[in-house]
Amino acid sequence: MDQVVTDRAEETWTVSKKQLVSPHGLVASQHFEAAEAGAKVLENGGNAMDAAIVTALVLSIVEPWLSGVGGGGLLLWAPADGGQIDTLDFNVRASRNMDRAQYPLVGGSDGDWFDWPAVKDDRNLIGYPSICVPGAVAGFAAALEKYGTLSWEDALAPAIEIAGRGMRIDWFTSLCLAVDAQGLARFPESARLFLDNGRPRRVANGKQVDYLPMPAKAAMLRRLARAGARDFYEGEVARDLVADLQDGGSFIDSEDLAGFQPRWAKATSGKYRDTTVSVVPGLCGGPSLLETLARIEAQLPAAASEAQAAAVYADAIRTTYEERLKTMGHAGAHGDCTSHVSVVDAQGNMVSLTNTLLSRFGSKVTLPRTGLLMNNGMMWFDPREGVPNCIAPAARPLANMSPAIVSRDGQPTLAIGAAGGRQIFPCIAQIISYVLDRGMSLEEAFHAPRIDGSNPTIVVDQAAAADVAATVSRSYPVEIRANSLHPVLFAIPSAVSRKGGLNSGMAHPVNPWTACAAEGGRNG
Repeated sequence: MDQVVTDRAEETWTVSKKQLVSPHGLVASQHFEAAEAGAKVLENGGNAMDAAIVTALVLSIVEPWLSGVGGGGLLLWAPADGGQIDTLDFNVRASRNMDRAQYPLVGGSDGDWFDWPAVKDDRNLIGYPSICVPGAVAGFAAALEKYGTLSWEDALAPAIEIAGRGMRIDWFTSLCLAVDAQGLARFPESARLFLDNGRPRRVANGKQVDYLPMPAKAAMLRRLARAGARDFYEGEVARDLVADLQDGGSFIDSEDLAGFQPRWAKATSGKYRDTTVSVVPGLCGGPSLLETLARIEAQLPAAASEAQAAAVYADAIRTTYEERLKTMGHAGAHGDCTSHVSVVDAQGNMVSLTNTLLSRFGSKVTLPRTGLLMNNGMMWFDPREGVPNCIAPAARPLANMSPAIVSRDGQPTLAIGAAGGRQIFPCIAQIISYVLDRGMSLEEAFHAPRIDGSNPTIVVDQAAAADVAATVSRSYPVEIRANSLHPVLFAIPSAVSRKGGLNSGMAHPVNPWTACAAEGGRNG
């Protein structure tokens, strides 16, 4: 095939981060304040589940455009004693009132598995019609009740405190706001909160950091702390949510909220080398991750060069994706923005948790009564008729999230996941292979160049060896791109590992906010 497109920016610096190693518990997260909040929970005697839920709740304040209580997610719990790995699906659901006819296609039903036809006015991507029933609050509460030691009220306390203080505003915040300023400007409450006279909020001259208080969200969280998580679905908060949603034209009603329940299930597992990889079953990226790893194991030769390995990864990912899109449905053609949290405590319990609003800033809608930024879950459905993953009342969409736990001899050794939509399971598969096949540390694996095969053209990191692109291009068209801050091209992974009683953690290097934090306050 030998089609290679190069987009080589001049490299002027190298970005790197160190892995954090400790005998104590660790939290790896996409924001350092969230990781620190989770590590403090561990320090005060909480377990991995307590820390994961607190971290996820704080992420909804400090990085609200990626995840939060207006979205949904998946998690795995792996006990240190080698017991059964449990999974929880608290992903978003379509309203009972949904109908594909409410999302008319523009220009007919043309489109293939990689390129869906557009929907009129982007109703599945932005605004009130794009919103699905959120599951995060129910999921977080259920996880704490089954495996945590913290009360629901105590778990909410750090997020409430930070919401009162405000979201951190620095140069990176301004960049993130600028990317979606046009969409946010369409919705009054989003514009009021995130923009300043229509422009992205920025730090005043002479300051490095400022804060944006979120009083409506803080009040909503305080109400949930007092009344319990079900208030979000059946109480005062639910009434506020439905009122705001229906004022904006959403199809979601009180029965949709009251009927939401998260789902526990035994993990689905597959063998890779001498380990067991466990994922969430069903409509997510987990089954595709297992299929990809099986193909890599069958095809990857011993002592493969970087170029040979990349060719195997490209074929395994691309073949799995073709099967996924044709048989399971397809999700996230427009790119997802998600948060992932990986936690290991001092005893060796592990949690891998992914939470998402789907797109950056989700639907772009902030509900005025609760200050809640809402998901755009309808984006995950194929808008065409008669296909897998099509729009239907009360349906569960096919998600890209793929949190995973790797175990050896029954003991959890690695908790990993990523943000990045379609890039998620390709990223995770490669990092697992780097660690298990090449003997890399987490630090080495996270800095090693990757490919992405979630689209017809394989994207190759420009930092890869010179012969990687040429080798991959024998089978697929290739584009060479930099692993830059924006846009994200190779996902944003976070992971923790355990070996011989010593824990290690690593966060995505190419981001100023990602971090690992340990009990005792040490960060990496």
